[in-house]
Amino acid sequence: MHLQRYAIIPELQSFIKLICTMDCGDDADTRHIRVLPDTCVELFINYTDTPVAIIGNKLHRRSIVTFRMSRPMDVQMRKGSGCLAICFFPGTAYQFMSLPMHLLADTTAAAEEIWKGLAVELEDKLANADDNDTRVMIAQQYLKRLLANSKQDPQVACCLQRVQLSDGQLTVGKLTGITGISQRQLSRKFQQAVGLSPNAYLRVNRFIRSLQHLKRYPLHSLTEIAYESGYYDQAHFIRDYKEYTGYTPGELAQARHILY
Repeated sequence: MHLQRYAIIPELQSFIKLICTMDCGDDADTRHIRVLPDTCVELFINYTDTPVAIIGNKLHRRSIVTFRMSRPMDVQMRKGSGCLAICFFPGTAYQFMSLPMHLLADTTAAAEEIWKGLAVELEDKLANADDNDTRVMIAQQYLKRLLANSKQDPQVACCLQRVQLSDGQLTVGKLTGITGISQRQLSRKFQQAVGLSPNAYLRVNRFIRSLQHLKRYPLHSLTEIAYESGYYDQAHFIRDYKEYTGYTPGELAQARHILY
């Protein structure tokens, strides 16, 4: 499978983490890959007649949106498929979908269910485009127009920024202190925009932080990785790995079919 990254236009850089094309020109389907939770929403726009992927045990023929909040997904790309993949930063996909994210968390939905006729229109334009550079330009212009009709919640945005800058030990209490609203209000805002409660988001984010340490410092012990990621003890560290990956930290470090 060939992957190619593309530049994000300035108007979308605060909302989109990655744009790439994925062309599976191999003679066979790709092997199953387990993709771990990252609290991001990803859009896959199919520009071929080939079904885009098998996720879990379900074949997805057209464009899809994955809401991979707190569970892993087993993905297999189909031979001959081609799609444009857009990964949104945590909490920003809401700007383009205007649907409560908690209703979609940990699911894969057909793009036409989210955008109705707009998804089919976008698919057709990308299918008829001359090359991938043109496809990326068309998709970004569509997203730019959707963004013009939305409003970002400044309190949620502030919390997400603080979490990214933290050492993995930020608490919900500290977030409510930063925003000046109650824990119940903050939870409602997070469910709407992110798809998880603040506590669940902090927990998944700590797990993601540990994955980054695991990849960056392969010679560190798992005890060191846990401590550097903000875990208080090994029990919680192991529990999160089993829940979010299906494996212990040691097993995951040796696995070759897991993407993180």
